[in-house]
Amino acid sequence: MQRRQFLKGLSAAGVLCSLGLAGCALPRSSQHYLIGGGRRGQNRYVVQALNLDGSLRYELPLPERGHGMAVHPHLPLAVCHARRPGHFLCLFDHQTGEQQQLRLADPHRHYYGHGVFSPDGQRLFTTEGVGDTSEGIIGVYELTAGRLEKVAEYRGFGTGPHEIRLLPNGNLVVGVGGVHTQGREPLNLDTMAPSLSYLDATTGELLEQTTLQDRQLSIRHLAVTRDGEVFTGQQYRGEPDDYPPLVVRHRPGQPLQPLGGTQLDWARFHHYIASIAVTDTLIAATSPPGNCYGLWHRHSGELIRIAPLPDASGAAVKDENIWLGSGQGGISRLDPAGQERRIYSPWSWDNHWSLIEASS
Repeated sequence: MQRRQFLKGLSAAGVLCSLGLAGCALPRSSQHYLIGGGRRGQNRYVVQALNLDGSLRYELPLPERGHGMAVHPHLPLAVCHARRPGHFLCLFDHQTGEQQQLRLADPHRHYYGHGVFSPDGQRLFTTEGVGDTSEGIIGVYELTAGRLEKVAEYRGFGTGPHEIRLLPNGNLVVGVGGVHTQGREPLNLDTMAPSLSYLDATTGELLEQTTLQDRQLSIRHLAVTRDGEVFTGQQYRGEPDDYPPLVVRHRPGQPLQPLGGTQLDWARFHHYIASIAVTDTLIAATSPPGNCYGLWHRHSGELIRIAPLPDASGAAVKDENIWLGSGQGGISRLDPAGQERRIYSPWSWDNHWSLIEASS
């Protein structure tokens, strides 16, 4: 969809007016809650916030399907990024669900669904692309008086960036998918060039770039630990009967190392990893098409189990517990020993969510 069509659709649906209102809020006393994209019916999309018991705090209407969340480090603000190739950023109060700004993509640009705030919260970094070429861009936005304004673009690291994360030293790591698309149709699978790219957050300088041996493993989703280890989740774009490892780990200056699992194990994930969460002892990765999640030992990388979870989606960590979501509703909590408890909830989720600690 082009930017003009997107604007026309907003006007026709009355979204520009309705999104100026606060989300449908329901006060709750829970100390923690989850925020992420959700769906209501066939074509109605929202940001939703749920308490950890599965009850709804609020929902905020969106003009299109939402994807990743960027949570401000100090203020009760978050940004919902449109699913690729998306055309909006929605800045909102994550405590109340009140929208602060709906920012549309610049002409000839689209969003790839992810972003992250700087440690001081003054800047937002988003993955973007040039419309005709899918050239990768990191959009740099300043947050001033409750509004995001683009102040710079970083280039020169590859095609089709997807998830971006902040490193403990304040720099950036980007999962570069390597795929040129028209809409969501891939155009260069024979020549795609994915990479894991490290950028200087201040200048955009490419500090390090590493690749997998199999160039049809599109590097997409990331998790970063407190000590700077990076975990990546891939989408395999090669032969349908090949099942390479879909989760790898990396430290700067070292080679990428795949997690454990046989070909039959990796076949369970149907060539796609959506979200990754890492604690001091465990690694979890979800697969919507595989309707499952995998669990590995953090230090050895040995596979513990693959467990069913319908349309497995978001993954987040709090106090060494891993919280997993389902696109068909429901919440799963894995304790530090990997024991699972499922919580009923009727609300369906998109691929990603974030866990928020409520202010006192």
